[in-house]
Amino acid sequence: MPDDFETLIELKGISKSFGSSVILDNVDLNIHKGQALAIIGPSGTGKSTILRIIAGLLKPDAGQVYINGYKRKGWVDDIRDPIGIGMVFQNAALFDSLNVRENVGFSLYQHTKLSRKTIEKLVDERLEMVGLPGIGDRFPAELSGGMRKRVSFARAILPNPENPAHNPEVILYDEPTAGLDPIASTVIEDLIRDLQRNGGANTYVMVTHQDSTIRRTADQVIFLYKGKIQWSGDVDEAYSTDNPIVRQFFSGSVNGPIQIVN
Repeated sequence: MPDDFETLIELKGISKSFGSSVILDNVDLNIHKGQALAIIGPSGTGKSTILRIIAGLLKPDAGQVYINGYKRKGWVDDIRDPIGIGMVFQNAALFDSLNVRENVGFSLYQHTKLSRKTIEKLVDERLEMVGLPGIGDRFPAELSGGMRKRVSFARAILPNPENPAHNPEVILYDEPTAGLDPIASTVIEDLIRDLQRNGGANTYVMVTHQDSTIRRTADQVIFLYKGKIQWSGDVDEAYSTDNPIVRQFFSGSVNGPIQIVN
């Protein structure tokens, strides 16, 4: 846990259902400044739903979200948070018809009065931070899967000089290494830690199933199952706990308290 324990994001009594399926059931969660938190658990248990609620992309059915101590009142396009929250989607979510520079700078082109030259400078600085200098004119189809992931990282950490409150202080990663080979995964894992240390937002929350990603990029872990946080602790504890749910998850056993859905 970060030394100062400063809470940046607090979820209180968050519940969310889709039809008759209860995805989140009265979840409480605090995210602290400087924290590297992994949310793990079986597929379909609400991990990505939590990220979307934190990002303001999805409104909960019940409960409150506090950002830097202020209760969130707006959602999606109406959001007015006191700190910036960036999100990296599982599939990178790039526009195929826009080049890399236009993808990364999209929000600044759309929502600010900054000159094109200023935006391009900011974008190129972020592309260099993620190890992709000089590719601004390429299109997503010309990039490997790992490169597309890194472009989405650059977009998530792009600052907004017109409104410093929108500069990303928290990054949300949804399966950042999904679909990548082990070497490409290592590049992404190293990048996540490098960005945390070097000004790309030092607080992040990550949904992942990848063992190496959990071990190499997380400090704390929460285990989500049946709409509730069933266990929490640091990474070393996650791999040594006697909790039967966590042990079954990491062992991959079909026998245990986690119900297998065919």
